[in-house]
Amino acid sequence: MRIEVKFKDDIAVMSLSGKFLAGSDGPFLRQKVKDLIDAGTRKMVINFSEVPYIDSTGLGFLAGSRVTAQNAGVSLVLACINQHVKKILDGVRLTPFFVLADDEGSALAKVNETAASGAGPDAAQAKGLKKKRSPAQGE
Repeated sequence: MRIEVKFKDDIAVMSLSGKFLAGSDGPFLRQKVKDLIDAGTRKMVINFSEVPYIDSTGLGFLAGSRVTAQNAGVSLVLACINQHVKKILDGVRLTPFFVLADDEGSALAKVNETAASGAGPDAAQAKGLKKKRSPAQGE
């Protein structure tokens, strides 16, 4: 997988290309998100237009990147999700935890809206997801 980062005003747009698979893809994406946050980015769009496939490991790292962004107060929108990736997100019930847009232009508008309003995926749902994991982790 390749990741190209460009900026549109104050929004980092990460365009992914290739299959998002187990191995180095997930850690690479999460590190890129972390690097952008550390550099002061507060709005991000991840463009999936060139991602034909994602496996469960890639999905886990995508979810981890979302949590990293949320914990830093960063607005994150996923753009151009194809039917395969959407089906995988739906299948593991992660879709409600992401803000999705049909195209990059819509994603740019949505990331500005969510940043301005502090909205995004329901924060209570996101916290509920963490609570479900906590007993298994012994917290």
